[in-house]
Amino acid sequence: MSDVDRPYIVFSDVDETLITIKSMFDFLHYQLVRRHGTAGEEEYERITAAIRRRAADAAPRAEINRFYYSHYKNVSVATVTRLADDWFTERTASTRGFYIDSTRRALRAHRAAGATLVLVSGSFPPLLEPLAREVGAAAIHCTRPLVSEGRYTGEVDTPVIGEGKRAAVLSQLASRPDVDPGDCYAYGDHVSDLPMLELVGHPVVVGDDEELRDRLARRPSPMRTR
Repeated sequence: MSDVDRPYIVFSDVDETLITIKSMFDFLHYQLVRRHGTAGEEEYERITAAIRRRAADAAPRAEINRFYYSHYKNVSVATVTRLADDWFTERTASTRGFYIDSTRRALRAHRAAGATLVLVSGSFPPLLEPLAREVGAAAIHCTRPLVSEGRYTGEVDTPVIGEGKRAAVLSQLASRPDVDPGDCYAYGDHVSDLPMLELVGHPVVVGDDEELRDRLARRPSPMRTR
């Protein structure tokens, strides 16, 4: 790992990188069933079928991300936050293998070495804040649904997907002129994480996305700032 005398940042994707599940969809199912019972189960199936159709039609991931959050329109932020806390408590208490242990161990080792941890995800704060506390992340860059009068509007600011992750990493690096990108690490599992991974000196692929591995192997090395 980096020399302890040289500060560095570790950026980590979340879904299927730090945890084994897709948090947005797992929570969508959880909260709909908790709020609406059988009708919530049916609504979940309708939403996910529509998302699969968009994905099959090659809709951009950022567009799908926006579509997902449109289904929170008029839902109370307080309700979602409460349910998200319940979801996290239940999943971490009863779901075997909630974390990808290799990633969690690596992040803990980085923290012990003095690194700053940053979560970068298309998910949203109620799901990510408990995870950030668990791993000791200092910051979260994520999709943030817009809120009006305590309720979600169904719209988002900027999806943190693909190039949105690149922008998030660049923003974090700009705030830390003492950090050399060449000393930094990033963890991701999908080719959509490439814009984030290619900015650092130590990209780590979690899982078996061969396209991501191949494209990383062809990338230019990040320019060192010092």
